Amino acid sequence: MGNIVAIVGRPNVGKSTLYNRLIGERQAIIDDVSGVTRDRQYGTSDWNGKTFTVIDTGGFVVNSDDVFEKAIRSQVSIAIEEADVIVFMVDVTTGITDLDESVANMLRRSEKKVILAVNKVDNHERLLEANEFWSLGFEETFFLSSITGSGSGELLDEVVEHVDEKPMLDTELPKFAIIGQPNVGKSSLVNALLGEDRNIVTDIAGTTRDSIHTKYKKFDKEFYIIDTAGIRKKARVHENLEFYSVMRAIRAMEESDVCILMVDAQTGIESQDMAIFRIAAKRNKGIVLVVNKWDLIQKETNTARDLEKEYKNKLAPFNDLPIIFVSALEKQRIFKAIEAGLQVYENRNRRIKTSVLNEIMQEAIEKYPPPAHRGKYIKIKYITQLPTYYPAFAFFCNYPKHIKEPYKNYLENQLRKHFDFSGVPVSVFFREK
Repeated sequence: MGNIVAIVGRPNVGKSTLYNRLIGERQAIIDDVSGVTRDRQYGTSDWNGKTFTVIDTGGFVVNSDDVFEKAIRSQVSIAIEEADVIVFMVDVTTGITDLDESVANMLRRSEKKVILAVNKVDNHERLLEANEFWSLGFEETFFLSSITGSGSGELLDEVVEHVDEKPMLDTELPKFAIIGQPNVGKSSLVNALLGEDRNIVTDIAGTTRDSIHTKYKKFDKEFYIIDTAGIRKKARVHENLEFYSVMRAIRAMEESDVCILMVDAQTGIESQDMAIFRIAAKRNKGIVLVVNKWDLIQKETNTARDLEKEYKNKLAPFNDLPIIFVSALEKQRIFKAIEAGLQVYENRNRRIKTSVLNEIMQEAIEKYPPPAHRGKYIKIKYITQLPTYYPAFAFFCNYPKHIKEPYKNYLENQLRKHFDFSGVPVSVFFREK
């Protein structure tokens, strides 16, 4: 089991409203402000202590009525392959349509967990009408109103029942996912690393028929590469390539410790890359940014240093990460990328002794204490690293709720300054002693 939840259904049944509820209204509003409505297709949800990725398939349909049915069917089949839980959304005000029936047939034939969500049930009369949807044959059927939010709690409870936090491949070795947009050179990188010398490579077919876990063992380095580059050449993938490749990236990300996010030096970081980057950061994965096709760039106009600065501005606030310029085809600096990945893996597993942590951080706190809140002084008494699989720290203090974001950022920057957490998201929590 994994943690990808896909919302499928006809247009205008309320998929994005439900999606916004699941990933939290705030995130959706923030995205709107920064103008990245295109990234409203996938985000992270937390419920009952479980984190999972939600995909709103509606965001991927190109506006054309004639291919609606075809596009939706193709998305449903991709979701059946790649998602772990599928929320099938229908609308009580239109009743069961032919398209609903045909999607239901596809979903019933699949082995996947399907939850039926009947939307717009916001009064007693509609509740009675909603009963006809039991005839679609899904035992988990929920009635909700995604606008008011009624019923979405019960739906979420059911979703997380089927979301699993365990990593897929049981190994002590680091797992690297090579992710990025189609045609950015992921396969070239994998081939350059593994070389033609495939006999030192052991392939383990991944849990999803073709996310391949390949063991790399050369030059005293050992790790797994989770490669999703091999997109199956199927007709239906073609018109939904973006949707498909995002699903693959998220799937590979879920299984990895460190994500090697590849971007094309010629196009730079695009909104799709930003969206994938944000999900990796939100999932607390290590990240290395690898800028490929560096050999094709006019060096006079762009130095690596200028570009690195530009990228870091774009990635802020989390921009303490290695940026490596490579050419996978020319095999330039690809081992640099791997070394960076192994270093980030180490940083992600870094444990800091409590005594050292308190000594260094208390000094930073004395130098710049937290601002008082309504005349009350905030005292941070003790700091400890939490036993999570990524760096997280608890600062115990008298008024944890009154510490503001800027001060939290200050503490994170101090942690980064004194300990190497490059490439790794760091979580800072305030707790009452």
